[in-house]
Amino acid sequence: MYFYSKTAQPLVHTPQALRRLVDQLRRQPRFALDTESNSLYSYQGRVCLIQISVAAADGPPEQSVVEDYLVDPLRLNDLSPLGELLADPAVEVVMHAADNDMLTLYRSYGFIFQRVFDTQLAARILGWKQVGLAAILEEQFGIVSDKRMQRTDWGQRPLTPAQIAYAQMDTHSLLPLRERLVDALQQRGRWEEAQDAFAALTRGNPAGREPNGRSFWQMRSVREVPRGQHNVLEALWHWREQAARSTDRPPFKVVNDSVLVQLAQSLPGCQDELARIDGLSTLQIHRYGSELLDTIRASQGQPLPPFPSGDGRSELLLDKAIQQRYDNLRRWRTETAASRGVDADIVLPNSTLLAIAQQNPVSAEALRSIAGLTPWKIQSYAPPILAVLHQSAALGD
Repeated sequence: MYFYSKTAQPLVHTPQALRRLVDQLRRQPRFALDTESNSLYSYQGRVCLIQISVAAADGPPEQSVVEDYLVDPLRLNDLSPLGELLADPAVEVVMHAADNDMLTLYRSYGFIFQRVFDTQLAARILGWKQVGLAAILEEQFGIVSDKRMQRTDWGQRPLTPAQIAYAQMDTHSLLPLRERLVDALQQRGRWEEAQDAFAALTRGNPAGREPNGRSFWQMRSVREVPRGQHNVLEALWHWREQAARSTDRPPFKVVNDSVLVQLAQSLPGCQDELARIDGLSTLQIHRYGSELLDTIRASQGQPLPPFPSGDGRSELLLDKAIQQRYDNLRRWRTETAASRGVDADIVLPNSTLLAIAQQNPVSAEALRSIAGLTPWKIQSYAPPILAVLHQSAALGD
């Protein structure tokens, strides 16, 4: 059981303090980590704070006292000691929604993780309905977070007492939360599945996910735009990216997604028609109106952008057999997820189902070459997947 203790001096902003912290972390089997960035205030976003919580080395033997530290990368020129620790397979790093922090730290410093425990992923494997950190902390520990801090500018210095308290809370309870999740996973026979999922996080190649991969397809509302006007939406999205990059502002502070969607839907041709777009202010029309109208005119008639790889739409339209296999696999996944009480992507993501449908493997060995099929998933799901493919072939004959 973990007990809580406020660290007297949580800020780590000198090389000496960082080395002392890393030495302390090496003596423990695990520590919790989170990051805060200023993505709400800049185009690319920068890591502004790294929160760490660890069991105190000098705590009473019958207790595990959690100490919190805030590493300030804006005041440290060299974070390599921390990076070396993250790459040590002997130390487990506990994070919530680990993929985002892992990718952020790779892009910023080249850090690679070798061993992680993702509390959000564990909660999803257990089928918990609320998996956001704030919701979990409130439900499990009665901790209510200050929502005002979610939009704070972490790039400002000095940090306020409210910022420090909020940042500490993000990792302070992750170690005791891990204990509860481990117990629940083991009791429900899902510990091996979770370990397999955590290992998959560290096997991914972050170098293939550089920021250049940003695309208008990532907009949640892209499906609201008719297919024939995707060329306009893509052009507007690229215009916004350039405007945001040139002014070092987050894209949504140029114009938000709903405005881009309305522009692509209605195709305004003059300033008066721009004024009818909900969410587009007079100031934005004055500043960007001519550029928006020019972008809309120039993009009409241009080739439509292809659907992204793994989207499951353009590829499947080319082959009815692939379409049938994909649909059957999705039905199997829906039923499997429902029986296990988890979201469908915890079973397998769409991209993996599409790859299976396209390659049409005939054995468990052939399944091993498909991305997203980890050892546990192959062991657990290979028989029903192959049965679905066999049934699809029989129905097609």
